[in-house]
Formats: sequence, structure tokens, C-alpha cells
Amino acid sequence: MGRLDGRVALITGAGRGQGRSHALTLAREGADIIAFDVPDTIASLEYETASGADLKETVAGVEALGRRILAVEGDARSQQDLDGAVAAGIAELGQVDILVANHGVLSIDPFWEMSEQRWTEMLDVNLSGVWRACKAVAPHMISRQRGAIVMTASINAFETQAGYAHYNASKAGVFSLMKNVAIELGGYGIRANCVCPGATNTRIVDWQGLYDRLLWPGAGAGDLMDATKHWTALRGRKLLDPQSISNAVLWLVSDEAADVTGVALPVDAGHLILPGYNGTPAEI
Repeated sequence: MGRLDGRVALITGAGRGQGRSHALTLAREGADIIAFDVPDTIASLEYETASGADLKETVAGVEALGRRILAVEGDARSQQDLDGAVAAGIAELGQVDILVANHGVLSIDPFWEMSEQRWTEMLDVNLSGVWRACKAVAPHMISRQRGAIVMTASINAFETQAGYAHYNASKAGVFSLMKNVAIELGGYGIRANCVCPGATNTRIVDWQGLYDRLLWPGAGAGDLMDATKHWTALRGRKLLDPQSISNAVLWLVSDEAADVTGVALPVDAGHLILPGYNGTPAEI
């Protein structure tokens, strides 16, 4: 028997990366899946978001595990799309027991140089989109007096990094939103928590502009992987495997965490305990 037998999980950003890993992990433990993702690009990004083909791969992976899955193409910037995903999931699979609000995007710019569009799209996807997802499932979970919600925040919710003002603000907002959702829904038997990944090996960190700005112009994927050995406290860690994040999500939505709500759980190989570094010291 699986830890999630008989349950249905809505996972946003399920087309690839952490979202696909979460879908496969929860399916292995018995959950049926509603996989939500946007099959389109976002104008301000320098890399491609998940495609319809990516979402089909997630479907095939879940079906290979013997679980049911409903794929819904939609945009987290649309309440209508998220409400529709919940309604379709209930109609097809009977209920929604779990929400993993996993979707998110990344770009890098000094705050005074970034465009209004880049700031607005980042907040709309990463923060407002999580609020919309929670809003979409809340009435159904309240009516059933049960549910588990996990929002993907980041270690960037707790630390600063040059070029990440909009991303950090969005993830800090998710952390704060989670606490409100936890306290407002706790009386209905619904739990809400955050998982806070460190640097994880997915497409969101695999584009040339990130290498150029985070490391040096002309750097590549191998350089990033090598650099990340300095970003963790645990021996032998570099970019994290998405499965590490999925293991935390699984625990948070399972009965093993039945008394856990309002918690932000870092999965970062000890990054947040590392001493700080001033990259731009003032000269006397």
C-alpha cells in the first residue's frame, strides 16, 4: 500500500522539472494526478517554459505507474484556468485532496534596470499564481474538511542575491501567504506548508543568460555545476536532484506530517547555514 492511496493531487508546473518529479513521486505512493502547466512562453523570459509535449511525457510517466492522470493546459495567471482545472479534476477523479503549487519562473536583472513587465510577470506567476491555486482548491477542501497544500517557495525567500529582487520578493511573498493560508484553513482540517528548495538541477537554471550573470560571461552548465559545490554544507552536493525536493513534498502531504502546518522546510543541503559573503565591499 502507498502512503497516498485513494487521494488526488493537483500539481501546477507539472510539465517538467520539479513538477514532473512531484507528480511521479506522489503517483508512486498511490495518488491520482491532475497535472497543470502552461504550453506557452512568457514574454519576459529568456528560456522556454514547458510545452504540451513535456506535459504529455508527465502523463505517460504517471500512467506507467498505473495511476490515473488528467492533464490540463492552463496559465497560473488565470483564475479561470485554475478553477477549471479543479472542476475538471473533481469531475474526472472525484476530489482534490492535495495541492502542490509548484509553478514558477526565474530571470535576473538589477532592480533599477528591469522592466515593469519583467517585475509584474514574475510576481503574477510566482506569487499571485500560487494565491490563485490556493483560492481554487479552498472551497472544495473546506467542504470536505480535509486537505494538504504545499507551496514551492525557495531559500531565496530568506536570503538576498543581486539581480533577484523580483524573484526574492515573490518567494518571500509565498512564504507569508502560506502562513495565512495555514491559519485561515486550519480550522477546517486543512494543512498548508512550504518547501524551500536550494539550487536544483532543472531547466529553470539551464540558460545562457543565467550562466553569464550568475557566474561570468561565456560560462556554461558545467561551470554552474562546479560552482554549486560551494553553495552547500554537505559533502559531495552540487545542484540538487529534483527527487530530493519531491521527497520533502511527499512527506508534507502525507499522514506522517498530519500535525505539521505553517512550516517552511528548506531542502538545500545546508546552504542557509553557510556564512555570508560580501561581493561588493565598500572601499575606505
